Amino acid sequence: MELNVGALAALGTAFAWTLTALTFEYAGKRIGAVALNFLRLVIGCLFLGLYGIAARGAFLPLDAPLSAWAWLGASGIMGLVLGDLLLFQAFIDIGSRVAMLVYATAPAFTAVLGFLVFGERISLIGVGGMCLTLVGIAIVVFGRRPEAAGLPKDAAGALPDRPHRGRGIALAAGATIAQAGGLILGKLGAGSGVGAMDPFAGTQIRVSAGVLGFAIALLATRSWRGIGRALKDRKAIASLSLGSFFGPFLGVSLSLLAVQSGNVGIASAIMSIVPVLIIAPSAMILKEKVALREILGSVVAVAGVFALFLA
Repeated sequence: MELNVGALAALGTAFAWTLTALTFEYAGKRIGAVALNFLRLVIGCLFLGLYGIAARGAFLPLDAPLSAWAWLGASGIMGLVLGDLLLFQAFIDIGSRVAMLVYATAPAFTAVLGFLVFGERISLIGVGGMCLTLVGIAIVVFGRRPEAAGLPKDAAGALPDRPHRGRGIALAAGATIAQAGGLILGKLGAGSGVGAMDPFAGTQIRVSAGVLGFAIALLATRSWRGIGRALKDRKAIASLSLGSFFGPFLGVSLSLLAVQSGNVGIASAIMSIVPVLIIAPSAMILKEKVALREILGSVVAVAGVFALFLA
């Protein structure tokens, strides 16, 4: 079996985002989701700037063409700002498990958009692998207890108990489309093959746009006070900095490399296995019990990822 760069980068993205989830969970409990989302991008942008100085001698990729800034900026706004805002509100409306189940369909949307925009096709093995991966993720998501996800019990309740379930499902679907659209716009801006843009430089443009987008959202909602309080929490900032390295710096850059180097639908499917990968560290580090259903879902999802590598 020949392993391609795109699939490997997507798998690396999933592992990086798993580490990010663990560190952000701790930081988020201390400073809240609003401050977390804004500061993660600011710190990630600093990491990317330092990389730019070391690799290119410049903090910002000002040598990138205007078209790249436009496409990648739109990608950052759509994927890193709009998608997250819609998903977090969906968590409130319908609970994390139902929202994440809807969100897990992002690879399917991405594959459709990849076909329409780039003419990318997926083999029957790839389609089967994608289906197995999504089924495995669904089994894991619904097999987890609310407290195992670091959420209060009423934040992961059943769908019928939610008064805004219609709006919540629509918001989760919107977040899914935003995630898929962000990947497509990222590939349009960064290019692929010979002459493709450095994924770290492309990511810095995406993250910079995300910082600007969240800053506007904070101004509109008058939520700046939480940022000031968060900056005073040294433990939260230390955890947030670690998560920002593996998330906005390394993980998002690898995700851009993944879509640059391969099929966007397959890359999206592999990147979506974070709920599966997080089971092992949660059990070893946080001492959480692992249900049989989670093990079964993990096996199914891993089988799907293996099929995606074959594709």
